[in-house]
Amino acid sequence: MPLLPFLSYALVTSFTPGPNNIMSLDSARRMGLKRAFPFLLGVTAGCFSIMLLACYFNLALYHFLPRIKIWMNILGSLYTLYLAVKVAMSKSSTKDNAHNEGYSFKSGLLLQFINLKIILYGITVISTFVMPYDDSYIALFIISLLLTGIGFAAIVCWAAFGALFQRFINKYERSFNIVMAFLLLYSALSIWI
Repeated sequence: MPLLPFLSYALVTSFTPGPNNIMSLDSARRMGLKRAFPFLLGVTAGCFSIMLLACYFNLALYHFLPRIKIWMNILGSLYTLYLAVKVAMSKSSTKDNAHNEGYSFKSGLLLQFINLKIILYGITVISTFVMPYDDSYIALFIISLLLTGIGFAAIVCWAAFGALFQRFINKYERSFNIVMAFLLLYSALSIWI
């Protein structure tokens, strides 16, 4: 497995803005890091579930429909390019809202099953960086744990930013988004390199 492109893709995709990261930031901003932790754990549990499902979905497709790999790469890279454009063009979305509900373990878990970014991420990273090199059940389980660990690190970082650096992020949000967009662009290109 090409470790550097795999880790680059996983880190950039996990740390760029998406539903998990934005909601983690917002939950910690509203409630503090400690009270946001059940939500973060729900996101993590859901992420692990999606990664396992993506592994076994890819395994089935890889063995039974090998021609679909190219389409999975195309879809994954196009979606990553779409995310890069959305991040680069995004406007400030910070609004003060005292409403603290919706940040529970259950909501974090269920969010993953409607979070297109995490679903496509799982399918793309497994089909591109893992399946061509190792498709054993143990390898897929270990990769799922690794990807979940990276995702957990990302949401905890975003939550910490939300709790600690709200003013700084608001001030430089545009520049931050442009840097993240370029990193997503690199990730999309690394699928093909």
